[in-house]
Amino acid sequence: MNIEKIIKEKQGTILDVRTPEEFMGGHVMGSLNIPVQELGNRMDEIKALKTPLVLCCASGGRSGMAQGFLSKQGIECINGGSWLDVNYYHAQTV
Repeated sequence: MNIEKIIKEKQGTILDVRTPEEFMGGHVMGSLNIPVQELGNRMDEIKALKTPLVLCCASGGRSGMAQGFLSKQGIECINGGSWLDVNYYHAQTV
């Protein structure tokens, strides 16, 4: 999966797995926020999202953990790394 292509062609959903406080400090326009520690409890909501999910956080660590967890649940997703990197690709589409 190519992150740039997914974002530019609006093929999926950008999911930020940082805390709500971090998310409020800055995020990709149109992204959703579900903290990594809440993923297990919010699977119905996650399964309803348009896939593939582009996961992001502050540096890529938490989104990597989220990718491992969600992939095991059968969710098509990719680790986008830092939300700033994902935001850069998203800004190219506006």
